[in-house]
Amino acid sequence: MNSIILLGMEISVYTRIARLALEEKQLEYAFNEVDIFQDAGPPAQYLERNPFGTIPCLVHGDFCLYETIAINKYIDSLDTAIPLQPVDSKNRARMNQIISVLDSYAYKPMIWELFVERILVPEEEGEPNENVVANALSVIELTLKQMQGWMGEFPFLAGPGVSLADLHAFPMILYLSKTPEGAEMLASHRSIDDWLVRMKGRQSVQSTRSQYD
Repeated sequence: MNSIILLGMEISVYTRIARLALEEKQLEYAFNEVDIFQDAGPPAQYLERNPFGTIPCLVHGDFCLYETIAINKYIDSLDTAIPLQPVDSKNRARMNQIISVLDSYAYKPMIWELFVERILVPEEEGEPNENVVANALSVIELTLKQMQGWMGEFPFLAGPGVSLADLHAFPMILYLSKTPEGAEMLASHRSIDDWLVRMKGRQSVQSTRSQYD
């Protein structure tokens, strides 16, 4: 098999999602750090692979792929021994729904409007925008409520086994848990909080730890 290279940033939610998939599949890969937030913007060499300048980007031989869900479904296709997508059609549809909800509605409020304002802005000696934080909370609460309902009695988000939905959600929920508001909301959604604990114990999570774990 040609070598796999993942380009991204260690602290990036979406980079970690792809790394989790590679680790769960037990595939060998190289991880190259690419800072897209430097003053000059994404490096020119990186833009040749992904002209939109987003992360991550996967290179497999002469094949180049960006957009995280496309990357993870490709990763899952490389080895069928450890499937990351449910066989059951309803659970697979739920997996895709959860990923879509996280991308469309939850990522921005959880990460940019809560985690960044509460954690990263103070690290740079700035003052959080309390209006931005307040406006994010209702969408986050709705997302957690929906996820808890969909999860039901399953140990994982889309069924009895880990799927791409769990890998997609973990970095977002982890960063959410680092904020006071997020920790309080998770305490009232016990099944999601318990799921987070289960995910933290997985080898894939331990192998991809960053400074905010």
